[in-house]
Amino acid sequence: MLVTILTREGRISRIINSKESYMMDSQENVLEKAQTEEMAVGNATEVVNNEPAADTTEAQAEEVKHEERQQKVYETKKEVIERLQEIAHGDDVPTKEEVDALKSAFYKIHKAEREAALKEYLDAGGDPEKYRIMPDDEEEAFKSEMALIKERRAQIFLKQEEEKQENLKRKLEIIEKVRTMATSPEDANRSYQQFKQLQQEWKEIKLVPADKANELWRSYQLYVEQFYDLLKLNSEAREYDFKKNLEIKTQLCEAAEKLADEEDVISAFHQLQDLHQEYRETGPVARELRDEVWARFKAASTVINKKHQKHYDDVRAKEEENLARKTALCERVEEIAKRENKGASEWDKNTKEIMEIQSEWKTIGFAPQKMNVKIFERFRKACDDFFGKKAEYFKELKKRFNENAEKKRALLEQAKALQDSTDWKVTGDKMIALQKEWKTIGMVPKKLGDQLWNDFLAACNKFFEARNEATSGTRNAEKENLEKKRAIIEQLKTMLEEPGEDAKDKVHQLTEEYNSIGHVPFKEKDKLYKEYREVLDRIYDELNITANRRRLDNFRSSVKNMAERGEGSLDNERSRLMRRFESLKQEIQTYENNLGFLNAASKKGNSLIDEMNRKVQKLKDECELVRQKIKTIDEESDGQ
Repeated sequence: MLVTILTREGRISRIINSKESYMMDSQENVLEKAQTEEMAVGNATEVVNNEPAADTTEAQAEEVKHEERQQKVYETKKEVIERLQEIAHGDDVPTKEEVDALKSAFYKIHKAEREAALKEYLDAGGDPEKYRIMPDDEEEAFKSEMALIKERRAQIFLKQEEEKQENLKRKLEIIEKVRTMATSPEDANRSYQQFKQLQQEWKEIKLVPADKANELWRSYQLYVEQFYDLLKLNSEAREYDFKKNLEIKTQLCEAAEKLADEEDVISAFHQLQDLHQEYRETGPVARELRDEVWARFKAASTVINKKHQKHYDDVRAKEEENLARKTALCERVEEIAKRENKGASEWDKNTKEIMEIQSEWKTIGFAPQKMNVKIFERFRKACDDFFGKKAEYFKELKKRFNENAEKKRALLEQAKALQDSTDWKVTGDKMIALQKEWKTIGMVPKKLGDQLWNDFLAACNKFFEARNEATSGTRNAEKENLEKKRAIIEQLKTMLEEPGEDAKDKVHQLTEEYNSIGHVPFKEKDKLYKEYREVLDRIYDELNITANRRRLDNFRSSVKNMAERGEGSLDNERSRLMRRFESLKQEIQTYENNLGFLNAASKKGNSLIDEMNRKVQKLKDECELVRQKIKTIDEESDGQ
């Protein structure tokens, strides 16, 4: 994973702090209010940077070096730790910006590594609840170096504060000496060299407490001007001093004006602070030129300050735009997290959408500082909600997969136990039932599912191939039976056109012959039987054959189907018919008894007797039909 330390724009957006705002306000106020060139911007450089002003060339070189570090791309935690070691044990002054950036880079890589390790664990089938984060030696090394840097920064800060207090004390002493000189007109000329030494010493003293800087400078400048007013040098020396100062300040004006062409607004602004520092440390020019020179320098400064302010206004506007874009992305992820996912494909689809949103998030810069952390936490929470629900779903899915796998393993074991059986009919039915049950079981992981299915299919194929080989002769016989039955159907169709005198007997003969023919191929059975029934029903209608005869013929056909399902079906049907036969016999006996009673005793009328006789005959007809059905079943059983 690549992590880039904050770019210049990123760094700039973070250093708009109270100190810089104070410096900018102080500079503008002083530029507007100052009446002399010496009151340009107070001690603005000290207020902003809290470090001594450096030579312009050295400062620019240091700025370039600093920016290169800020733009450094760290690919590993080791590289981050090596840079921290350089800071902790080297001579470089550790800046808060770089340390914070290194910290952010380290934990971004650290987090990415942990997420990758967790994903690898889960992809390998690991249990999320049993996952444990292992100790990281690099993280311990990182924390150790950060502690050293924190301690070192604290020491540097204390040392700088001590230096500032000492510098304040020294500058107050210089002010007191200059004040004394400015109040002694008779000693002014004699004190000139000492005054110049004090000026040089003032320049060499840099950092002072920020809250004392402007007041300190105003006091110093007041007494310096008073001293010059009292100074009674000869005109040649005075003019030479003013001329020299004018040359320096003119060069400073030109340098400030050139900064307007600098593309890097931030660099131009910092260079301007160096120019202001040098300007106020340069002595005065002739009184009649003071306002003119100051106005020129102030005008050049205003151009840079306005560009600088505009730059930060643009940065803030961009940050607000980034906040709006990130808020919209948060809302999209939150909406996705609320969706109901009905299957793994929908989870994958929504996961892809969220990952695309995460990629887009990375392309958006910082939001305003006060909202940057909050908006990120909102985005992370929405993502965590989604992936938490996804993990729970796939945990349950994995559980179901395991249950399904166990069910399929059980069916596989049953199929293997049956694969060598030679009971073709019974085992074939069981194998088909196992295949149907297999289809009702849900999914399992693809790799395991393919393996189980291949093993199950191999067991089934082994049995059916053996059965096909053993029953190949049966199939030939079934084809012959098919042709025979088709021939009978054609004869029945012919009888529809030419019934003949013995049509009823011939129909009975053909149906007997049809029912006596064995099995036909399974695929042709239903179609053939439908065609047979249609022809037979038409013949029955044409020849007025009794309903019982039809029912018996139909039953004989159905017995064949029952026989195919096994002996158990025939036995069950025979038992049912026997119960029906005995019931009919008892019912006939009851009617006959009642009929004999009516004939012997009551003689209530021929109509009632006739009705009773009709019922008795109907029962006898049905009883005979049941007997014939039982006989048909017995004949079928004997044939097997």
